Amino acid sequence: MTDELDLAIDRAADTRPIAGNRLQHHADSPQALRAMLELIAGAAQWVHFENYIIRDDRTGRRFADALAERARAGVRVRVLYDALGSFGTGRRFWGRLRQAGAEVRAFHPLLSRRPYTLFSRDHRKLLAVDGMRAMLGGLCIGDEWAGDATRGRQPWRDTMLLVCGPAAVALDRAFGRIWRHAGPPLPPDELAADPSPCGDSAVRIVAGVPAQARIYRAMQLLVASAAERLWITDAYLLAPPPLYASLLDAARSGVDVRLLVPGASDLPVFRNFTRAGYRELLHAGVRVFEWRGPMLHAKTTLVDRRWTRIGSSNLNVSSLLTNYELDLIAECDKLTEALAAQFRRDLASSREVVLQPRRLRLPARLVGAPAVPPAEAVPPAPHKRSGYELGAVAVVALRRVAGGARRAIAWTAVGMCVGLGTLLLAFPQVMSVTLAAGAFCLALVFGLFALERRRSRGEAADGD
Repeated sequence: MTDELDLAIDRAADTRPIAGNRLQHHADSPQALRAMLELIAGAAQWVHFENYIIRDDRTGRRFADALAERARAGVRVRVLYDALGSFGTGRRFWGRLRQAGAEVRAFHPLLSRRPYTLFSRDHRKLLAVDGMRAMLGGLCIGDEWAGDATRGRQPWRDTMLLVCGPAAVALDRAFGRIWRHAGPPLPPDELAADPSPCGDSAVRIVAGVPAQARIYRAMQLLVASAAERLWITDAYLLAPPPLYASLLDAARSGVDVRLLVPGASDLPVFRNFTRAGYRELLHAGVRVFEWRGPMLHAKTTLVDRRWTRIGSSNLNVSSLLTNYELDLIAECDKLTEALAAQFRRDLASSREVVLQPRRLRLPARLVGAPAVPPAEAVPPAPHKRSGYELGAVAVVALRRVAGGARRAIAWTAVGMCVGLGTLLLAFPQVMSVTLAAGAFCLALVFGLFALERRRSRGEAADGD
């Protein structure tokens, strides 16, 4: 029987429940990578592979070899990568795939006639095979996720989900829509699979597109409906004000709200902004935990004992409003309990952020405390940071020297305004020409955007 919340989520996310699926949760990144490679190796008809980051490193080459082998065997291999996320991957890497027979496309190239698309990225992570099986989640293709035991580098903590059954067709269609956005459409037979049910789980596939806020609206409904627990794992948590307020309201009403976020991030600015909101969250009763491993990159949500959300969307503005994302919302007891058990294991490798009272009427300060009793805690394995992570740590150190996130932003704004004012006074003619040129460039960009939108609407009307 469909209840009101089901209908609300269906309308908000523009989706419908798909029954008859089997779901397998992969919380170990190296294991998830192996499962993806096995899925590729077993493909008989087609492979639809889409990812924000595909690196030209050892892990990326393993995937390129597997995809190339299938293409040479006559399997139709389609690879879609984001031009910004995979910026460091050179033409030679993609060229080897094309020579093997794979079709490779870049999503929103950085140099194009539509510069306004620069901020709308394909942040999805999807592997779909033969219209029968698929994997989605937060895992990208790079050595960070594989780790290297011989060099003492632990893999990033991430989550992927294997889907077997009719929902795989919906994931193929989601790939087909964005594939068409980057070039000619898929052949009809690659969107017409009809697999038999292979499980008893009902899922909703939420294909996020810019400005439609599908997963954002669905998350607002899920958070507002929470009555018992709301456990969120997020890599770059910077919730928009309405969603942030919903977290506060849920905690104040007695819901067990827990947030698990990275302790050390590859994007330190996100971590600093996230920490800026800790105090209000803690005062409301939200429990905040910071992961002590190398990097926590998973994006999952548990609501009571009914709903589970796994996907590519982080709870921040770029994911919720401007990017192309892909998430799955499930009503599956087994998956819910598996994610709950994993969340508890993650807490054992985390530190809880708490408020410590101080004397002299000073505001309470944020300190770290063990998330579980010391006897139960599992210390994180030793980890030797990669060059990429060392760079992130260096940025954190510099920002700590300069001060907190708010103060750094304020002083940056002061410096920019003073600098601009000084240039205007010292070089009025040069600066006026520069500002005028910038204004005309912006006018050109917005004009092209308006024309493109008008053309797109005209094509949509013709298609209807």
